[in-house]
Amino acid sequence: MIVNVSEAKAQLSRLIDLVYHGESVTIARNNLPLVDLVPHKARRKRELGTLKGLIDIPDDFDDDDPEINRMYYGEAK
Repeated sequence: MIVNVSEAKAQLSRLIDLVYHGESVTIARNNLPLVDLVPHKARRKRELGTLKGLIDIPDDFDDDDPEINRMYYGEAK
């Protein structure tokens, strides 16, 4: 089913119900298909630590860098 934006605005609840029950709905502007209305798919939970052991962060990573300090704060007086 293809509906124009103005019709989709007026009948959004009905369109959502149609999609929920398996109908395909495409929203168009000037009869040019723009987007498909699709049911939500839950994402899986984010898994922490997936890069552990693959990235090497040096021990001095967060130490001050004199050159960067000079760029931000100017010469020390």
